[in-house]
Amino acid sequence: MSALPIDSARSASPAAAPTAHAVPGFRIQSRIVDFITAERTQLMNITERISEIVRRSGISDGLVHLQTLHTTTGLAIGEWQDALLDDFKGFVGSVVARDADYKHNDPAFSDCERRNADSHLKGSLFGQTLLLQVRNAALLLGTWQSLILAEFDGPRSRSIAVQISGI
Repeated sequence: MSALPIDSARSASPAAAPTAHAVPGFRIQSRIVDFITAERTQLMNITERISEIVRRSGISDGLVHLQTLHTTTGLAIGEWQDALLDDFKGFVGSVVARDADYKHNDPAFSDCERRNADSHLKGSLFGQTLLLQVRNAALLLGTWQSLILAEFDGPRSRSIAVQISGI
């Protein structure tokens, strides 16, 4: 099942609204992009959505910084191929078991009712940020590279902060 991208300019949070900063020759644009996941563990190809944001930014050369705003998600660059995606899920699941004896899941140590310690550990294993180059108003990616949002505690609504800076 695919994710549903939702652009967000949340009025409740000034940090979430799209912003642009003016410095002669150098610009920064920031926005929050939301996705809705459908499964507890899900990998989503977000390449086209992020590429569209970069294209529309008007920045030809610079950097794009992506940051997931959740501790139970991760970001990665990888090949978007079904067998490899299954391997990603299998690898992460073999390194971090879902039902291990985690203190985060134990009411004697934690007030978290979601019993999602494995999701936090998997998100940390993946990492929560990516930094990529922008060249000629496009993401600089290799032939087989895709941007992957990894959900480890879904289904939920997820947000990624996108900041593009350059000229």
